[in-house]
Amino acid sequence: MKISVKIIIVFAMIFGVFYFKDDIIEIFTEPAKKTTIKQVKIPKDNEYKIFASDYSFVQNTNKFIPSEKQDIMNIVYTFLNSGWDTFTFYCPKEYDSCIDDVISITNDNVLLSNINNFVHPFNSFQTIETNYTTSGEVTLVSHKLYNKEMIETLDKKVNQIIENNIYESMTIKEKIKTIHDYIINNTKYDTEKITGVTKNNSNNAYGVLIDGYGICSGYTDAMALFLNKMGIQNIKVSSDKHIWNLVLFNNEWLNLDLTFDDPVTDTGEDILNDNYFLIDSKTMIEQDKTVQHNYDKNVFVEAN
Repeated sequence: MKISVKIIIVFAMIFGVFYFKDDIIEIFTEPAKKTTIKQVKIPKDNEYKIFASDYSFVQNTNKFIPSEKQDIMNIVYTFLNSGWDTFTFYCPKEYDSCIDDVISITNDNVLLSNINNFVHPFNSFQTIETNYTTSGEVTLVSHKLYNKEMIETLDKKVNQIIENNIYESMTIKEKIKTIHDYIINNTKYDTEKITGVTKNNSNNAYGVLIDGYGICSGYTDAMALFLNKMGIQNIKVSSDKHIWNLVLFNNEWLNLDLTFDDPVTDTGEDILNDNYFLIDSKTMIEQDKTVQHNYDKNVFVEAN
């Protein structure tokens, strides 16, 4: 008799186009007495899957019968990066601690947040639901941060801004700087969000590009939307206090922090800086006296 167990992991977010037929992978496992067959149904990838996305911390995978904890992390990453709403995989009997590792990973909000930083904003989650049985069947459900209406509005806005401000004659650096400046000049840091009382969606790109207010996660998501639309490889980097963009520019990973380049002033004066525009991590950390940029070097290896 199977016993179903359900865990709901709630994670509040603070801080390119191919479609495939449904596929089925048949997995053969060999328990002690007989061979069993597990069928893993592969959902369609959505248009926001990032294909150039095998990083040091997590990688895309088609190995859906895990044999170690890293395999489970890669499954979770592939699930999110591909934009799947739900996905079922299986723990083999010979992997004794598999369910324990699933529980450990899906209960770790910091780890899930870190994995989330490597996916397109429109595929990022607000909550992840994990269901499993004692026989080893594990089902993941992603409740996404951006709903259909938000995505349609944001996609239209991003296309409009690019059409009006970006030209083919520009260099890549000029394009990034143009969007950097546009976002800062059209957004105010949502100081009310600090108190937890705000009417804006300032924790995501909708708040920045539509409401005109943002906090660090909103600035970062907004910039990531443009970088992805322009075909510039990027990820998000976070510490326990802050989040910003990391951009692959001239074969070098450089930091881009719009929040710090849009400082809050005592007078309310709008300021546009470029102190954190495409700089290396050493320089960034040296000039940040607040230590908000002290990221986990074991996770964001590309930033090192």
